[in-house]
Amino acid sequence: MRHHRAKRKFHRVKRQRTALLRSLARSLVLKGGITTTVAKAKELRPFVEKLVSATKKDSLESRRVVIAEIGDATKKLYEIRDRYSKRAGGYTRIVRLGRVGKRAIESARIEFVQ
Repeated sequence: MRHHRAKRKFHRVKRQRTALLRSLARSLVLKGGITTTVAKAKELRPFVEKLVSATKKDSLESRRVVIAEIGDATKKLYEIRDRYSKRAGGYTRIVRLGRVGKRAIESARIEFVQ
């Protein structure tokens, strides 16, 4: 039983899940918004919001944490953080798009709030 297990596995081992989240986060930061499944968007939201909060601290430690997570997209994330200097949280929004494609998987768009 999976009582009190908050995170989704996506039928992947831990290293693959981490790589997936980092890749999605990198794409979200670089493009400003991406379309993915609802489950992946829900997992991605807290991951990205913690990174944005870390950039707001603007310390060497927080910069290293962000670089370790999203690598080359760090510069763009530091440009984005200026928009959220007065915001306490809720930097992203998830918009459900409905069922799309042959497999009819529920898709969603995750994007930064303006």
